[in-house]
Amino acid sequence: MKLFDLETLLRENAYPGRGIVLGRSADNACAVMVYFIMGRSVNSRNRIFSETDDGIRTEAADPEKMVDPSLIIYHPVRELDGVTIVTNGDQTDTVRDALALGGTFESALRTRTFEPDAPNYTPRISGVVYEDGDYTLSILKSIDGDPMACTRQFFDYETPFAGTGHFLHTYMGDGSPLPSFAGEPEPVKIDAPDAETLANRVWASLNEDNKVSLFVRYLDLESGGSDTVILNKNEA
Repeated sequence: MKLFDLETLLRENAYPGRGIVLGRSADNACAVMVYFIMGRSVNSRNRIFSETDDGIRTEAADPEKMVDPSLIIYHPVRELDGVTIVTNGDQTDTVRDALALGGTFESALRTRTFEPDAPNYTPRISGVVYEDGDYTLSILKSIDGDPMACTRQFFDYETPFAGTGHFLHTYMGDGSPLPSFAGEPEPVKIDAPDAETLANRVWASLNEDNKVSLFVRYLDLESGGSDTVILNKNEA
């Protein structure tokens, strides 16, 4: 399997939008999770990640500058009974609520569609990491920019290889309208020894003008302990 260099992919794309990386640490001991947000408008850039009891949420860096909270204020990461959910929107809560009632990641997302932000129709990207470190990624996106047509794609990864991950992001690059991600999640190398190292590498590789916030977690699969790093441009 050819592995891409995550830092190179980020440096070569000025606007991947929002991105999820799920995978396994090089020593195979930890599940690795990455989530970042970017923004082009003042409203989108006016955000930070803050920790909650079961994950993180987005908040306005300056509440007085917040124009429209829809689509930009949500819980990107939530945990439930050893399962971690990572998404780019309020579908985090949809998945969490479904799992709590005995449903599945897939069944929850079949009730959702892409974001209603014409003309971009931004894809909803989501991931779930199970207790054993296996994970699933999903993208819900418009078919050829049609506001009435949605394709829902799911990618399961069992017994992930040490030092590898998969990268899914909303856009292939900048543009008007923004071009939605296409293809399978990109296989990437994960060789950073800890969350701080990986966070610093990813943060340095994201476009300086457009990056907003970053979350990185290394979850020890044996002990359940975690090492989490959050970086916010508005708190730098």
